[in-house]
Amino acid sequence: MTSMEKCGEADHVTTTEVRDVAPAHFVLKIKSFSLFTMNDVEKYESGDFEAGGYKWKLILYPSGDKSRNGEDHVSIYLAASGKSPFQLGGEIHAAVRFCLYDQNCNRYWTEQGRVIRFHALKTEWGVSKYMPLETFKNPSNGYLVDDTCIFGVEVFVIKSSGVGECLTLKESKSCIHEWKLARLSSLDDGTFSEVFAVGGHKWKVWLYPRGNLATRGKSLSIFLVLVDPGKPASRQKVNTRFAFRLKGRNNVVHYQRGACTVWLSSSQTNWGWPAFMPLEEVRKRLADDSFVVETEVTVLGTVSNLA
Repeated sequence: MTSMEKCGEADHVTTTEVRDVAPAHFVLKIKSFSLFTMNDVEKYESGDFEAGGYKWKLILYPSGDKSRNGEDHVSIYLAASGKSPFQLGGEIHAAVRFCLYDQNCNRYWTEQGRVIRFHALKTEWGVSKYMPLETFKNPSNGYLVDDTCIFGVEVFVIKSSGVGECLTLKESKSCIHEWKLARLSSLDDGTFSEVFAVGGHKWKVWLYPRGNLATRGKSLSIFLVLVDPGKPASRQKVNTRFAFRLKGRNNVVHYQRGACTVWLSSSQTNWGWPAFMPLEEVRKRLADDSFVVETEVTVLGTVSNLA
C-alpha cells in the first residue's frame, strides 16, 4: 500500500510514500531517544556507510537544527564523508531518500528529495523540518515507541554512462537519380549502379534482373543501399524515404511502387523489394531489353552518437 503526497519548502521539493521495504543503504536504530534532550545532545553523526561507490554519514538533530529554523522538529541530513570525492572540483549527483519506521504498521515513511549536487562547498543536504516533534513523539503514530525509533537513508548516485544519441531532422527535399541500362538479359545478378549523393550521404541501387534467392526466376529484385553507414560504434542511422520507377523510351513509366520509409545503418545497409516486378511483366513491357531505373530519395533525418 502506497500513499503519495506533495510537500514543499523554499529550498526543496519532496514526495512522501509509505512502503514495506526497508532502506537499502543505511539504518539507524536509537534506543532511549529522550536522553538526547536530557543530556543536552544537539546532534548525532552516524558512522560511515557506502553507497554508489562513495562514503556517507547520516546526521540527526533530535530537537531540530536551530541554525536552519528547524525548531520543534526532527532535522535530518546526509553528508558526504571525506574530501577525496571533491578534489580538483569533483562532484557527486545523488537522489536521496530519508526513511522513518512506523512501528505500529510495520512500514517505512519515506521522503524523497530532488537530485542533489554535492561538491566541496556543499557536502551535505537534508530537511531541517523533517517532522514536527509533536507528531514524532506521539506513540499512536508509531515513530517513537518505548522511547525507540528507527531512521534510514537511501543514496542513489547518478553516474553518466556517456551513452546518448543526437537526432537531426532534415528538410524534406527529394533528389532523383537515373540509372540507364541496356540489354537487361545480359546483366549479372547483384549488379550495382554508380554511387550518387543525396542528403549528405552516398547511395547506390542494387539490382537482381532475375530475382534474388527468395524470388529467383519469378521477379525482378531491387534495393536501395546506404554506401557510407559508418562504423557500428558510431550508432549512425539514416531515415530515408525512397521509391523506384522503371522507365522505357520517351520517359514512359512502365512500373513503380509506392514510396517506402526506413532507417538504414551499419546493421541494415539496404532495403527494397525482392519481388518488385514479375519477370513476365518485365519481358512484356521492356521488349527492347533496355530501360531506366529512376530512384527518388529523400533524407528525413539522421541519428548519431551524442558528442
